[in-house]
Amino acid sequence: MRLATWNINSIRARADRAVAFLERSGTDVLALQETKCKDDQFPRGLFEDAGYEVATVGFSQWNGVAIVSRVGLEDVETAFPGQPGFGEEPVVEARALGATCGGVRVWSLYVPNGRELDNPHYPYKLSWLEELRAQAASWIAEGSGDPTAQVALVGDWNVAPLDTDVWDIGLFAGKTHVSPAERAAFAAFAEAGYAEVSRTFVPAERTYTYWDYQQLRFPRNEGMRIDFTYASPALAARVTGVTVDRNERKGKGASDHVPVIVDLTD
Repeated sequence: MRLATWNINSIRARADRAVAFLERSGTDVLALQETKCKDDQFPRGLFEDAGYEVATVGFSQWNGVAIVSRVGLEDVETAFPGQPGFGEEPVVEARALGATCGGVRVWSLYVPNGRELDNPHYPYKLSWLEELRAQAASWIAEGSGDPTAQVALVGDWNVAPLDTDVWDIGLFAGKTHVSPAERAAFAAFAEAGYAEVSRTFVPAERTYTYWDYQQLRFPRNEGMRIDFTYASPALAARVTGVTVDRNERKGKGASDHVPVIVDLTD
């Protein structure tokens, strides 16, 4: 089974690229983030014609996540239990979607950006990650969960866990994505029993998953590594390889992120 995650940065602008990627890569399950459309605007017909089932959650032109699968799509959840909302009257945003695909519980996650360290979005981001961690821990815990459960937490985490995950750490001083609190929130998933498998198989420095459109960031390889796959122990044992598809950032109409592909034994 081949599972991939990709911040598509508008599915309506890049649906053809997404379908071409599925066909070229042989991906069975694709988790998408930042789809930027309502559910009824998602171009599901293109994916269904290619043999994939589709689940989405999107409320507006912001955020939005989806999962497309050709190995089954069951027990869809449009938020994780306890998912925090944002705003004075908190609204649960379209940032998490869960579905069981081929026996794997896949969560497509678009973690809040945080914006600035003194912005209300920053504590929202931290509480969002903490509640997700608590829920994810319960899914595989002895007694309250299933230690043999195969769970994949995939997506755009909006955290660069290591200094080498950004092209110049000096430029990020005092900014989000690299703050100690964000990195601790990310590391807490490992403490909860999950393994970040993309780092295991692709440890190289200057291997990024995101490059801003401005200032020739991609040609200069001035990027960030912020798209990851945390796997439960049972699922991590099945991982045989991970690929960061850098070539998908090339060409006209590319997303600013690239797919991260995880291969699993049967």
